[in-house]
Amino acid sequence: MKLYTRTGDDGSSGLFGGDRVSKSHLRLVAYGTLDELNSTMGLLRLHAAPACVDEATLQRIQHDLFVLGAILATPAARQELLGARMSTPTWELPDMEADIDRLTAMAPPMTAFVLPGGTAGAVHAHLARTVCRRSEREAVALTHEEPMNPAVLIYLNRLSDWLFALARAENAVAGVADIQWVPKG
Repeated sequence: MKLYTRTGDDGSSGLFGGDRVSKSHLRLVAYGTLDELNSTMGLLRLHAAPACVDEATLQRIQHDLFVLGAILATPAARQELLGARMSTPTWELPDMEADIDRLTAMAPPMTAFVLPGGTAGAVHAHLARTVCRRSEREAVALTHEEPMNPAVLIYLNRLSDWLFALARAENAVAGVADIQWVPKG
């Protein structure tokens, strides 16, 4: 299979199910940012401390991001084409929330806003969190134009919380204090 198809040379891209839209369409912007988030998660996998998160969890998230991308790449009227395997992320929300609680317990209580920084794992978790938040905003914008599976927004919202908790746990495990934001005044 060749990597190039030449079908996008006119500035359009194909959606799952055959429809073609502009590459600037909100749907493509949203799942393009999910792809960026997935790449950022790959960077996080290189730097995350095993004491905070295991490789299987990070890989699971990457697989779930592909599922969310498939949902976004499929118009609402054609969602049945996805089937059960590609219509729901595998990390259940109660399990993700339990892991947020576990990570939160690893770090000292927050007493101020936290600036991204500290260990390489923490910085990469913060970077992934910011890309996740942008992906969520773009998915929200798409919901104003077309109906969408609510699982996308819920997962991204919770994932950004998980990434923040992971960043703080990464610093705590390494004995590095979070960098607190101190307003000048």
